Amino acid sequence: MASAASISSTESLADPSASQAAHNEQVKQLKRQLLLKQFELDTVLGVAHDMTARDHSVDELYHMLRLTLQGQRNVVQLLLFAREEEGFRVRIALGCDLAEAEKLTLSDHLIQGGVTQPQAVEDLNLGPVWDRYELVIPILRQKRVAAYVFVGGLRNDFDRQQLIPFLGSLANTLIGAVENRRLQAQRVADAAVRKEIEIAQEVQAMLFPRKLPNDSHLAIERSYVPHTEIGGDYYDVVEIDTDRLLLCVADVSGKGVPASLLMSNFQAGLRTLLRQGVELATIVPELNHLLFRNSGGEKFITAFLGIYDRRTRHLHYVNAGHNDPLLIADDNSIQTLKDGTVMLGIMEELPLLRVGEVEIPPHSLLLLYTDGLTEVFDANNNEFGEEGVLSVLQQNRYLPLPKLHQELLRSINAFSAHNAQFADDVTILSCRFK
Repeated sequence: MASAASISSTESLADPSASQAAHNEQVKQLKRQLLLKQFELDTVLGVAHDMTARDHSVDELYHMLRLTLQGQRNVVQLLLFAREEEGFRVRIALGCDLAEAEKLTLSDHLIQGGVTQPQAVEDLNLGPVWDRYELVIPILRQKRVAAYVFVGGLRNDFDRQQLIPFLGSLANTLIGAVENRRLQAQRVADAAVRKEIEIAQEVQAMLFPRKLPNDSHLAIERSYVPHTEIGGDYYDVVEIDTDRLLLCVADVSGKGVPASLLMSNFQAGLRTLLRQGVELATIVPELNHLLFRNSGGEKFITAFLGIYDRRTRHLHYVNAGHNDPLLIADDNSIQTLKDGTVMLGIMEELPLLRVGEVEIPPHSLLLLYTDGLTEVFDANNNEFGEEGVLSVLQQNRYLPLPKLHQELLRSINAFSAHNAQFADDVTILSCRFK
């Protein structure tokens, strides 16, 4: 009995036209597949070109892909979930309303990037609301799932095998364009922030005095260690006339550009009032009013302002909620300069104001500083505090002022449990009276 193969072979030999027809059909199928591949390649390249031709917004990029997919006859049901900062979010929906698609939730397994190969949706046990979708295609970027494409309405296995690489390429092109757009936007934003920081640093540098008095009456030294690129501390020394000079240290709440701008307002107001020849009893309420008007009570400044008269050796001062300056006499006695008022800028009218006055004995040392010098903690959460500052001063008060500042900074560095990463700016302004 003849086998089926021999019969078929015999029939083909007997009917060469049938063999030729089969061959022609096979050629047609190969041509169709080739044309389809060419079409898919052209589509992917075209989408890639359109997405990079100009600076589209992220929403525009998703809209472009949606329009492209709408023209694909094999795409009946489709969802594209993209990973964003807050998690996966549906960005494209075909075959259903976007608002309806947004009600669908991914499983924890999908959210954690657990599907890295095309997989049947029914195997994921997502529930009956997902029944219209047959296949999920993960889109990987640097070995991490960046998106999922869910497709449904596939007519046969051929459509399935054709769509996986095609949709994967399109979605990958889109996600890459979205990432590049976001990176570009971030670079622009970072450049803008960097420019703001540079401007604020320039403004801050202009606030500080270029040189300090060092004459037969007194010697002054300063040190400033910002915690961030733009600190919130301020110090100033202003020669009012031949006899008097102002000493000021201040600390604005917050950091960055807003703090720098508020401090520049403070300095401008202070110097304007000094030129007008007014006293501290007028200067401080005016500065408070200026700061409250500019910040609406949302920011404040602690400040110490003292006017020293070389002729009388008297220091008139106001401590506006600031760390108490330390005055150490030659006999090692210590005075803390407390008189003043509350911090500036938190209320329109100061509730009280007392101008302090102290006579400066010869060979005294005055130390003004911000809380960055004292609010330093060791491994047991003990604070360096005013006691730590006094201990350093009493042991080293006759050192040259630059050396004394170095010793203070060295001491808090050694005390800190954070390897010189202090929690705040450190400003020191010292004055040795002769």
